[in-house]
Amino acid sequence: METYIFGKRNLIHIIDIRETVKGLLRAKKYLAQVIARGEDVLFVGTKRQARHSIFEQSERCGMPYVNNRWLGGTLTNFRTIRSRLTRLEELEAVEADGRLQEYSKKAISMHNREIRKIKSNLEGIRRMNKMPGALLIIDSRREHLAVREAKKLGIPTICLIDTDSDPDFADIPIPGNDDSMRSIEVILMHLTDAIEEGKKGRRVEAKDDGKSGDIKRRSQRPTTGSAEEPAGQTPAMADTGSESNVAVLEAKPETAPTPTPAPAPEEPKVPTDSSDSV
Repeated sequence: METYIFGKRNLIHIIDIRETVKGLLRAKKYLAQVIARGEDVLFVGTKRQARHSIFEQSERCGMPYVNNRWLGGTLTNFRTIRSRLTRLEELEAVEADGRLQEYSKKAISMHNREIRKIKSNLEGIRRMNKMPGALLIIDSRREHLAVREAKKLGIPTICLIDTDSDPDFADIPIPGNDDSMRSIEVILMHLTDAIEEGKKGRRVEAKDDGKSGDIKRRSQRPTTGSAEEPAGQTPAMADTGSESNVAVLEAKPETAPTPTPAPAPEEPKVPTDSSDSV
């Protein structure tokens, strides 16, 4: 962290604001590219100072989040996590159908406690049906389990790190104060704006794909020249030049073919007598 520290005063390290701005700009650019590719970003921040900001900004941009507790295996054992979410849907279906009223008081209490437990840990990733394209982490030292799982799966991480954190664990570090609610809110607000910009780029690409598909469909339509003519009619000429040639041929008089002369008969040879010549 020495490169990100501006100085020290009264045993308090001061972070260089220029390094914070550089890291924030790199993170915004990368997040916009990830969202434009159609991938999601997972917000992670379980400390008390970050819970409200994580929930508010992730809901604003429609991204999954974890703000209560990071369960081990949330990414590496995602199949089990999805099974717990399926169990949550079953419990909610029992409550919606009215079958819960048939249970005993103890069963109802256990049912409600299980729903609260699953919701408190997995409510934020309920809509996450695939692996995220990046992780946005507040305080990488506290969320070391999330960082390790992301490294194992090759998922890039964007971390807000303080002077007590190791920047080598983050792919894109943003040096800043991760203990202040105001600083966390400002950083998350700018990153959420970048995500919104990436969503706009995603919509533009979808519109361009639709236009290109329309052009390809138009090119496959038959032309007027190749259309089939109705029965009993002759197809029309394509150009006027061929019609003029036909008119000239019709106007030209027909000429009789010239007869070829017969070969002349050969004259018979008269035999000569040798006595007359004497």
